[in-house]
Amino acid sequence: MARVEIRFAGFGGQGLLLAGIMLGNAASIRAGKNAAQTQSYGTEARGGASQCNVVIDDEPITYVGVARPDVFVCMSQEAYDKLIGDLKEGGMVFYDTGLVKIKEIPAAKQIPIPATKTALDALDRKIVANMVILGSVIEGTRVLDADTVRSSIKDNVPEGTEDLNLKAFDEGRRLYREVANRL
Repeated sequence: MARVEIRFAGFGGQGLLLAGIMLGNAASIRAGKNAAQTQSYGTEARGGASQCNVVIDDEPITYVGVARPDVFVCMSQEAYDKLIGDLKEGGMVFYDTGLVKIKEIPAAKQIPIPATKTALDALDRKIVANMVILGSVIEGTRVLDADTVRSSIKDNVPEGTEDLNLKAFDEGRRLYREVANRL
């Protein structure tokens, strides 16, 4: 596998940093790949801008930064407007349809995922929207095997929330398949 750069961006409290950590854990600990994860966030604990970058590669990673992500996972309009220009030509954007209005970008594949709505409607818990969109990313990119990521989720979410988070992840995978059939 060649180097893959993934950027998660939104606002604090959405769990996007956790989603990136889960992905990095699944890649490095469970799939035997090299992975690096970096994060930045505003001074506010909740509501401020947040960003998590994950690099996955079979080769050693000599630069952990993400300048031109292959995959951009976006859950806020502010993040989309600020960071969409960084996307690599031909890259993929997974965006939460209830939170982000996209602009037409011919050299990108933009995938609408109603992550927050699905978390509320199907699971009655907005807090797992991060796992819904992570499931869509895994299903859409195949960057890692879904069972590998499920294992990371099961072992790293707060005790007692494993089933809820795994259901959200699987719901995201289903959503991607449903949306992909319409694209």
